[in-house]
Amino acid sequence: MERRAFVTSLVAGGCAGMCVDLTLFPLDTIKTRLQSQQGFYKAGGFRGIYAGVPSAAVGSFPNAAAFFVTYDCTKSLLGARGVLEAPHLAPVTHMLAASLGEIVACLIRVPTEVVKQRTQASPSSGTYRILLATLSEEGVRGLYRGFGTTVLREIPFSLVQFPLWEYLKTLWSWRQGHTLYSWQAAVCGAFAGAVAALVTTPLDVAKTRIMLAKAGSTTASGNIPLVLYDVWKSRGIPGLFAGSIPRVTFISVGGFIFLGAYEKVRTTLL
Repeated sequence: MERRAFVTSLVAGGCAGMCVDLTLFPLDTIKTRLQSQQGFYKAGGFRGIYAGVPSAAVGSFPNAAAFFVTYDCTKSLLGARGVLEAPHLAPVTHMLAASLGEIVACLIRVPTEVVKQRTQASPSSGTYRILLATLSEEGVRGLYRGFGTTVLREIPFSLVQFPLWEYLKTLWSWRQGHTLYSWQAAVCGAFAGAVAALVTTPLDVAKTRIMLAKAGSTTASGNIPLVLYDVWKSRGIPGLFAGSIPRVTFISVGGFIFLGAYEKVRTTLL
């Protein structure tokens, strides 16, 4: 990957992450409180809708930048004169690139997500107090609570979203006979994100429960099948898809902003 392409992916990805995370933060707070074990209103309801925003602001740029740098590097290594350069293998390239990108990004995303979600579920406590409490009670490992669950949620999500996004862009571009404008890439991103978000909602519910659980509890151990079984037993299928409407809304609008902003910044820089 050329240096210019590397810097472009870094800047475009970071800017896209900042745009989407800060614009749609209130929806994310509502989703977290709907999935919380204590229930929507006890977790804060509609109060303090921007609780946890400092954590999101700090983590969004490096998180998204890390994802896109890894995604684009992997695509160029595997796709351009690589082992998967054949056109019919493009979806496999996109799947592998997205999966690797998510694993790298989660190293930054999970600590900020833990602090953000705990602040969202306890709006009376500030971001800094939540961070200090987590470190004093659980150490650095506490900031990575739910890392495995987050990776297991993000990889299936990316396996659906990115190959679908790339396919829709290729199809639309072929039909109109020229490269897509950034708003068209954004529309493809919105549709791909909505489909991926709905399919992976149960994993998102499990991730939220694990991150918000009290240290030392059964849920905090991170056993995903057990957490999903407990949710299903107590709240049924609706419980497994709790927060799906704000999640699908958040991610489809987020996909529009995120992937549209990425394409716009990328084409401007290149």
